[in-house]
Amino acid sequence: MPFTALATATTPTAHIGLGLAAVGRPGYINLHRDQDFPEGREVEDLRARTHELLDAAYAQGVRYVDAARSYGRAEEFLGEWLDARPSFTDLVVGSKWGYTYTADWSTEAEAHEVKDHSLATFERQRAETRELLGDRLDLYQIHSLTPDSPALADKELHERLAALAAEGVAVGFSTSGPHQADAIRAALALTVDGNSLFRTVQATYNALETSAAPALAEAHEAGLTVIVKEGMANGRLAGEEAPAVFREIAADAGVGGDAVALALVLHQPWAGVVLSGAATVTQLAGNLHAPVVGLDEEQRDRLDALVEEPESYWRHRAALPWH
Repeated sequence: MPFTALATATTPTAHIGLGLAAVGRPGYINLHRDQDFPEGREVEDLRARTHELLDAAYAQGVRYVDAARSYGRAEEFLGEWLDARPSFTDLVVGSKWGYTYTADWSTEAEAHEVKDHSLATFERQRAETRELLGDRLDLYQIHSLTPDSPALADKELHERLAALAAEGVAVGFSTSGPHQADAIRAALALTVDGNSLFRTVQATYNALETSAAPALAEAHEAGLTVIVKEGMANGRLAGEEAPAVFREIAADAGVGGDAVALALVLHQPWAGVVLSGAATVTQLAGNLHAPVVGLDEEQRDRLDALVEEPESYWRHRAALPWH
């Protein structure tokens, strides 16, 4: 298992990973991207930004990096960075397949990515990922599995995923949407030759969207590593956008609201790795304060009061523009 080393890691930041969704392409749904990239978003701008973030993350103890085929050129940028640092053998590298990037480096595209969980897409994107990341890939995940995904019933795909696992690449899945818990439980039931197919699950969980928690606890109990994404709700829980309770707790702790948001996730007993979606080195440094933030019962109760209904949360997320 690629995350075995993290189970005994003594550095708190080893349980925070760096997701590259915000820096591998010019457009994304995170808030305030105009402030994050004031000097431009051309390919070379984001290549340099990605390498700068990866250097800062590794230097500060981050040991998991998460990419995807649909994150623009994130795999390319990551592969270049890894090639230049062959001694970084303790870094766990994950990517995802199932979405194709279609925006052609534009923020005005009608569709930025197209979803397809077919076997043909897996085979094509696996070859593309292999070309860019070579043997540095440790984890390959189905991107945004939902209860209606054909990937749940495709036995031939399951066999191919199991074959990939036999080659030494762990197999996982990510989820999205208001029915994450259903997708997680359906995926947990999948087996090939009597063996569970998946070793990891990546899901959205934050102070506003907690509906997947029971299913994630079940996944953890079943032996899967749980990776949490969107812990800051695409920027809704950071900076001036954060609810007052976040700003108050953050002020008391001497950190930013982003650290409080990630600390809430780290406090969950089933959370194995929590992703930072930082777009700048300054944001990353703020995120990495999360492990030192203690949340008492009264503070957690105040944060619990922020929870939204899943359907409402995901409608809001779907309405966020691709800046």
